[in-house]
Amino acid sequence: MDISSVQKLCIHLISSAVQRCRLSEGLCRLSVVLKSSPPIIRVSISDTGTGSCLEEFQDLKCNREGIGTEKWDGLLSIKTTSISDNKIYHYHLNLRGSVSARRLTRLPSIPKNDAKFSGTEVCLSISETIDALLKDIKHYFQKMLILKIPSVAAELVIERGDASGLRCENVFLPNECSPLNFSSSNVERLKSGLEEYVLKHRNSLNNKCDSCFCSREKLKISSGVASSMESHRSPGLIVEAVIAISELSESLCFRSSGNKTEVLHFKDFSPSSVSIASLNALTSIDWRSYGLTLVSAVDQVDHALIEWESLPPYLHIDMVIHCYHKQYPGKYKYQPDRHLIKKGVKLALDDLKEKHTGLLLSAHAVKICSYAPDLASSIAGIILSSNDLKFRSKCSTLLELSQSQAIGKQTVEDRIKEKIISVIETNDRKPEKIKEAAPFLFEDDRPQDLDPADLYLEEHAGGDNVFSFPD
Repeated sequence: MDISSVQKLCIHLISSAVQRCRLSEGLCRLSVVLKSSPPIIRVSISDTGTGSCLEEFQDLKCNREGIGTEKWDGLLSIKTTSISDNKIYHYHLNLRGSVSARRLTRLPSIPKNDAKFSGTEVCLSISETIDALLKDIKHYFQKMLILKIPSVAAELVIERGDASGLRCENVFLPNECSPLNFSSSNVERLKSGLEEYVLKHRNSLNNKCDSCFCSREKLKISSGVASSMESHRSPGLIVEAVIAISELSESLCFRSSGNKTEVLHFKDFSPSSVSIASLNALTSIDWRSYGLTLVSAVDQVDHALIEWESLPPYLHIDMVIHCYHKQYPGKYKYQPDRHLIKKGVKLALDDLKEKHTGLLLSAHAVKICSYAPDLASSIAGIILSSNDLKFRSKCSTLLELSQSQAIGKQTVEDRIKEKIISVIETNDRKPEKIKEAAPFLFEDDRPQDLDPADLYLEEHAGGDNVFSFPD
């Protein structure tokens, strides 16, 4: 792996530490400390996960054009031990070395004195400003919060040394009590993480923004999961997609993104770049069937940026896509699957339509709904102008209206309009391939297997049962 900047190197080392924590069976601590002694910053990344295998560092290559020797000498100091080791092993790895055998230097080990623990610490010294490093590392942790990995507690600490002494600052130390437990599924954690990410304005706040989200009804969230079977030719993959829709018509502080949506990507429980498969999946979805018109989907390196046509200004959409192996660590290297990503996103969209009435209706359904008021008015006029008391009574029962008092036309119209729209929405939620004829507006409880001649006799037998058309 080529490293083109100090920031990317630090993010890669932190991501590797997260993976070691995931492999551990117990609770782990991940600590990132930036110690400033101008003009040098010492970066320490330590974790209490499983011990490190040196192969993960041997694959790193330093890009001379991206990281000059004046910024970093290419040296990594690595200390690592596993639970079964009786020593802490210490190495120096020179990523600027041209010969692989000369890159790694083994230093004297440190005895553990029968103590049982595991962990890794990676240190490097660079000539850089704190602010230049802090922005990217803090952004990484803000995105990692979305995953809500249950067994990892992380902290980001700055130590500044000057004439007045050493000062420490905890930049990132989440300590909130999560309503989730250890048995919660990964997608449940992803839903909860995206919800908090949106409520806290992309985790830039410590608490939920009450100005924008005074009610949880303003945020609607859903998920979809697609998976493939593991075989000797390909790994078993899981794709989780979570979509959040915010209604912020009276927002006081929300930074509007216009008609755009950021789609965050994760791969194997770490923020990742946008794959070609993901972009192809996003552009191949029939967004019009969900009332949305796609203009473009563009790769922005750490996220995809979707632009919509005529998205209401009060509406904002957030999306997360996570691809990972069913078993970790995986046996194979892989690229995300376009069909799985598309399926996961569509399942999340269908879930939103199913749970929230009137949300994400197709353009066709919206057009039909626009005729509902006039149709309801016509039907209400027929009912109220009829002199057939039994007919009117039956209609009142079907509309679930009280018959003990006079009912105004507007009430009848509103109830009929609700039923019409409900039928339209029910049919719109069905996938195109399995759509059937729309259900009846009013249920017919007569036997469905009667002969047409019998139906005719039933409807016309007896004077009192003959339907009376209104005069």
